[in-house]
Amino acid sequence: MQFEPTAIPDVVLIRPRVFGDARGFFLESWEVRKFAAAGLDITFVQDNHSHSARHTLRGLHYQIEQAQGKLVRVVAGEVYDVVVDLRRSSPNFGRWLGFTLSAENQHMLWVPPGFAHGFLVLSESADFLYRVTDFWAPQHERAIRWDDPQLAIKWPLPAGSAPRLSGKDAVAPLFAQAEYYR
Repeated sequence: MQFEPTAIPDVVLIRPRVFGDARGFFLESWEVRKFAAAGLDITFVQDNHSHSARHTLRGLHYQIEQAQGKLVRVVAGEVYDVVVDLRRSSPNFGRWLGFTLSAENQHMLWVPPGFAHGFLVLSESADFLYRVTDFWAPQHERAIRWDDPQLAIKWPLPAGSAPRLSGKDAVAPLFAQAEYYR
């Protein structure tokens, strides 16, 4: 596995080694010793799987308490994956990064606790898997509007189109009204 630091050092792009032949492929998506050697000594408590149609945008989500680190990947289709640093003490506070994750490129992304996370489905549909470091806590769940003008995330939507949103995401507060981490 290759662990590549990003413009926000705590966020890591992971490129697994893929062994392929005429039958298909094999890859390791998680190996505790390799992650620990890369400085990611992580304990996961839950695996999640979402299936979404084209132009579905899920996010930007986080838990203000019981903050979750997430190891995310796409096993069918393609998404544009976004993280936003919500740690006030970080020099990258309020900065966002975007990555294309797909079944084809097999890339994974480590999203540490302290970040909001979301993704936009670029393909007809996508299956998105993520492992988390803490349990879902609906009472601590928060969101930030996907189209917040202060963040100015460049979502790759066709001109003039809007994403498919949940009711909750459609009314999420702006970044300026969000709760942040220390």
